[in-house]
Amino acid sequence: MDDSIQTKIDSDQDVHPSFAEAAAYWTKLGFMSFGGPAGQIAMMQTECVDKRGWISQGAFLRGLNYSMLLPGPEAQQLAAYIGWRMHGIKGAIYAGTAFFLPGTVLMIVLAWIAAAYGGDGAVAAIFAGIKPVVVAIVIGAVYRIGRKTCNGPVPIILAAAAFSALQFTETPFPVVVLAAGVAGIVIAKFLPHALTMGHGEHAAPESHEAHAAKGSLKRFVRVTVIFLIALIGPSALVIALFGAEPFVDVLKLFTTAAFVTFGGAYAVLPFVADAGVNTYGWLSGGDMLNGLALAETTPGPLILVTTYVGFFAGWNNGGLFAGVLAALLTTYVTFLPSFYLIIAGAPYVESIQRFAWARNALSAITAAVVGVILSLAIFLGSAALIHDGEVQWIGIAVAVVSLALLVSGRVGIPMLVALGAAFGLVTAFI
Repeated sequence: MDDSIQTKIDSDQDVHPSFAEAAAYWTKLGFMSFGGPAGQIAMMQTECVDKRGWISQGAFLRGLNYSMLLPGPEAQQLAAYIGWRMHGIKGAIYAGTAFFLPGTVLMIVLAWIAAAYGGDGAVAAIFAGIKPVVVAIVIGAVYRIGRKTCNGPVPIILAAAAFSALQFTETPFPVVVLAAGVAGIVIAKFLPHALTMGHGEHAAPESHEAHAAKGSLKRFVRVTVIFLIALIGPSALVIALFGAEPFVDVLKLFTTAAFVTFGGAYAVLPFVADAGVNTYGWLSGGDMLNGLALAETTPGPLILVTTYVGFFAGWNNGGLFAGVLAALLTTYVTFLPSFYLIIAGAPYVESIQRFAWARNALSAITAAVVGVILSLAIFLGSAALIHDGEVQWIGIAVAVVSLALLVSGRVGIPMLVALGAAFGLVTAFI
């Protein structure tokens, strides 16, 4: 690692802990990171900035803005960025890995229970009660994100176009993301204020970090080569040892998903769900609902639902061992690009945020994501609320009540899922 360009200086003085002290915190955070990205980012703000002073407020916000510009889970990337500032590459790897590792292990265990026992008695009843709740959670995400981003005619048009492309045509999700980004750049050129949504419009003054980063092309190339080796090497080994099926498809799907996850995990879920259910037939729409519910109620980023899908890919092609291996491979290629983007790009955080085209592209993608999530809600709603062509009115009632509770802010997502599970058990018993 080229420590000469790693910043340890900011406008405010950071109080860097020992690696062991930081590792203890990151491990603890990995087990406590419930509540989605907003809650996870708030936890890091409280501990790393307010209480411990490990990173200044300005550096924290710049790291957050940078993470929001990237594809992938922004809270996990922010943890890796803070780890990088404190302890270099080893700090980034430990912080970023500890953030999702406990959730990964738990998700694999839960995926096994769902795959092996999902049709049995109490487990089936729990999942049946959860499904309409998950539909409400996704609709709530449409409302929450839409309220913040669709604040004018241009964002609404972008959201509608994304929804129409996914719902009524066979346009691939990566194409929708790319088209939205390009549209954002073009629109902002002619209507400069049509897409101002607060994604880093006010960049912080340039610090020592930006000056130190200049001229480090050699480092960037070195990190890129290491990333490619880390991606290709283990992937090729798995295929050589255990065969192409389903691992080639797993690699293709989830590596692509990792690079187009702009706008949060909900944005890429229609792409993953459509491929897992319709293209590859790894799981059913109901199984996908179950996976989303589990990801909402376990620690770690919501994108861990991909681990669940990966497990089903292996389970249905070779049983438990193949399921665990496919889940681990899925997790690896899902998060490896995040580490690359943080480690390769962290020295350039200051200058990157000054690119207006990047901010405009992200704003347009964020608006389009509203339409993408609405498409996901329809996909999951049809799986949960329509059986054999018959509308499940009780399920619709549960979804409506769940949505009302969620929008009111009186009940959090984990509690809502628990109530849905309890409802499923009581209904089955009656």
